[in-house]
Amino acid sequence: MKKLIDLTHTIVNGLPVYPGDHETRLSQTKSVHKDGYNNHRLEIDVHAGTHMDSPMHFFDTGEYISELPLDTFIGEGCLLDVRGEQEIAYREEFNSIVKEGSIVLLYTGKDTIFGEKEYYSKHPVLTMEMSEFLAERKVKLVGMDLPSPDKYPFDIHKKLFKSNILIIENLTNLGELKNLKSFEIMAFPLRIDADSSILRVVARELD
Repeated sequence: MKKLIDLTHTIVNGLPVYPGDHETRLSQTKSVHKDGYNNHRLEIDVHAGTHMDSPMHFFDTGEYISELPLDTFIGEGCLLDVRGEQEIAYREEFNSIVKEGSIVLLYTGKDTIFGEKEYYSKHPVLTMEMSEFLAERKVKLVGMDLPSPDKYPFDIHKKLFKSNILIIENLTNLGELKNLKSFEIMAFPLRIDADSSILRVVARELD
């Protein structure tokens, strides 16, 4: 059986959120011992934990993430090791790694401080040249172990969205992909009428 790697942060009570967003609340509302069955209640922003942003996040497109084609969320993945870079810039070597229609994952290693103040205040950002390269390659998705590819006024978000590239934020375990020759990414959002969605992202080894 091909190896499966979970790239998703677990949803727990108090799951870290982007500064200014609502607190994540997960509680058990029923128990087997008292009620005869278990049940839980979840209150969560769609941008909490591992999630996907769609163009509706910044543009009045009128198209919910639930309306996007399913084949958008699955495809051959590629990993770009950009650890140690505060500005994630285009490099010529990326030409041979990033294929048209692929799902690009940016490995910074910052998931080790997920939820800490520095994770949100000092995270790396993409350069405009890098986002233009991704647009030229017509990639489907770009994911990262970061809370965002940029900071206010979020020009990188907007550039990617205008190029029909969706963004996956707050990934984890990307280092486990380094030794895989090839892999597929599955990143399906909830079927939810919203601008973005929490999701579970899984890599499947191909070779």
